[in-house]
Formats: sequence, C-alpha cells, structure tokens
Amino acid sequence: MSVDPHACDDAQLADLLEGEPAYRVRQLRGWLQRGVDDPAEMTDLPAGLRERLAARLDPPARTLAHRVADEGRTHKLLLELGGRRDAEAGAPDEPGSPAPPAEAIEAVLMCYPRTDERAGRATVCVSTQAGCALGCPFCATGQAGFRRQLRVGEIVRQVTALQRRLADGTIDVPGVPDHVTNVVFMGMGEPLANADATVEAIRWLHDGERGLGLSARSITVSTVGLVPGIARLTDLGLPITLAVSLHAPDDALRDDLVPVNRQFGLDALLQACREHQEATGRRLTFEYILIDGVNAERAHAQRLARLLTRRDAPRVAHVNLIPMNPTPAVPWHAPPLRQQQEFAAVLQQAGLPATVRRNRGGDIDAPCGQLYAEQRLGSGRLLPAAQQAWERWPIQLEAKP
Repeated sequence: MSVDPHACDDAQLADLLEGEPAYRVRQLRGWLQRGVDDPAEMTDLPAGLRERLAARLDPPARTLAHRVADEGRTHKLLLELGGRRDAEAGAPDEPGSPAPPAEAIEAVLMCYPRTDERAGRATVCVSTQAGCALGCPFCATGQAGFRRQLRVGEIVRQVTALQRRLADGTIDVPGVPDHVTNVVFMGMGEPLANADATVEAIRWLHDGERGLGLSARSITVSTVGLVPGIARLTDLGLPITLAVSLHAPDDALRDDLVPVNRQFGLDALLQACREHQEATGRRLTFEYILIDGVNAERAHAQRLARLLTRRDAPRVAHVNLIPMNPTPAVPWHAPPLRQQQEFAAVLQQAGLPATVRRNRGGDIDAPCGQLYAEQRLGSGRLLPAAQQAWERWPIQLEAKP
C-alpha cells in the first residue's frame, strides 16, 4: 500500500519509520519541505531505510515538460503524479491506500521582481484535480473531462517542486526570492470539489513545523462558487484570500457559462462570500472572463456593477477581468482591448476597483489546462463542454476545418 507522507502527522510518520530514532521524522519532513520526494535522494537516511520508504511512499513526481516564457518570469511544469507499482499489494490492514493511477497535471510559477513599491514575489499556481467535472465551456481543463482527485501530497508537491528549483538556482530571476512566497489554487480542477485535500494542503503550506510556514494571507483559493466548500474555508479559521469566478452578471447567463450556478445561484453565492468575509476580515476578489460576443458588452458591465454594489453584496477588493484565452477546442476569443478597457471603466465609475489582467505565459499555454490539452487532445477536437458552447452560440463561433 502507498502512503502520502504530506498527509501524515508526526505520529503517523513515526509509525512509518518504526524502529528508527525519533529524529528521523524531522529528517524526513526536512526533505519533503525542500521538494525531495524520492527517498533515494534523502542522503542522510540509511540505505536500508531509503529502500523501505521507496516501497511505501507515493511514487515521486516526474517532470514531463518545463516551459519558460516572459523572459524567464513564467515557468510551467507538466508533472506526472501517482502511478501504481508492480509490487504494490499490501495487506488489507496495512496503513495507506493503493497509489492512484498516473496523471499529468500542471503547475505554474509566476515571478514578480522587486520594485521600489513592493517586495519580489514567487507565486505558484497549483492544480487540485486531474481534469474537472464542472463543464465550464470556456475552460481547457473542463474540455478534458474529469479523471480523478489529487491527494494532499500531489497538490503540495507542485509547490515544493518549484520551491526546489528556486532554492537550487535552476530558476533564478533577479529581484525574486529563492523560495515560494505565495500560492494560488487556480490551476486544473475546482479546489472546493476536492475540499478535503484542498483544506489539508492549505494547512500543510501554512504549518511552519511540518510544511512551508506560508502566511495564510499569501494563500488564495479560487472557486466557481461551490457554496458548501466556501463554508468549509470559512470554518478553517485562516485569513486566506477567496477569489470567486463569476463570469456572468446574472443567473440566466451564468447557468450557461458556469453550470454549477444551476445548483448554487448568485444570491446564495454572494451570501456565502459575505459570511466568509465577515469571519475572516478579508476582502474578496471576483474574477470575470471577457468573451467577445458572449459576456463582454457594456450592458453586461452595467449589470455586473449593479450586482456587486447591492447593499447585501460583500465588499469587493478587486474585480479581475481576464481576457479569454483561445483553447484547443473552443474558438472563442477576447474582445478588442478598447472594449476590455471600457468594461473596466464602467465598473470603476460604479466605485468598484477593476483591472484587466495581462495574461502571463500565453506562448507556453500557461492558462490552466492548455498545456495538457495541447499534449493530450490535439487542436480542433470538440469535447462535450465545447460542443455545448458551439451549439449555444453558433453565430459567434467559426467552425474549424
């Protein structure tokens, strides 16, 4: 059976290291914090123990691709996680569980060099699922469908894999720290559809003893609006940042663009956001993808402004407008730059801080799911979520050969 060491407390690691001195727990934790997940590389452990751990721990991550963009400031890893061992057949009462099947997932490092106004940052965007089941038609991950949940360690290893590259100088950007400073749960999958692993990964990243000791304020979780999951984050009691993907100013349009809205509509979503804000003292970010001919007209901006300035709406720190990135299976695109700016101006005039995000790493398919889609799907292939979009808005879409 296979054990995820990142999901273990000290007592569980001590059981795994049965017969070894107590300080071995600290040594093992130190390697995991540095991004070393292959026991063969844990050089201060005895050779016999390394062999024993190799047979018991989840398989180490394998890098399938490493792409670089933005003059070295954006790095994207395609990692293979999981993978069953031929000899894996533990006794039924043995701790752990079978290693999950191998899956390719994406993690992105975005480097922001130091300026006169702010310190340098190294932000990692992590995936929480292999694929996604929520079916948003504009999302490359959703087009690939859902394959499985990621374990706690599979989420954390995305951060530590990039932490290791920063620490050893493999990634060296002037004005950027040699360690991860921020983590955003905005990669492949819906974090709150894998809430148990997401919450435990947040705890590991925040814990200074067994994890990286990141400030809770440097951790952001993005969700399309799973209300029970937002309540889980509220109960966590940490002042993390909540980013909510709206993508539409009313329930009618949002039902099409974000299908989970049919279960948790905007009224319930805004109430959950307000309760999270009141409990944590943190302001929220609302994210809105701008899709030409679908949700990016001036009338959409006006309705969005009314929605977010309602008396019962949460206080908004920022509306993040995201120009649509074309994906392999949906030929939607962003509106012209002038229209993007006009959309933002409508929100600003209503008193809402709003900016148009400059997408990072477009030449390496950095938006979540696109590197996977490129390698697995093949350009032009229609998947179910994309097919629905094609049928819903045929006028805006031009058929590919």
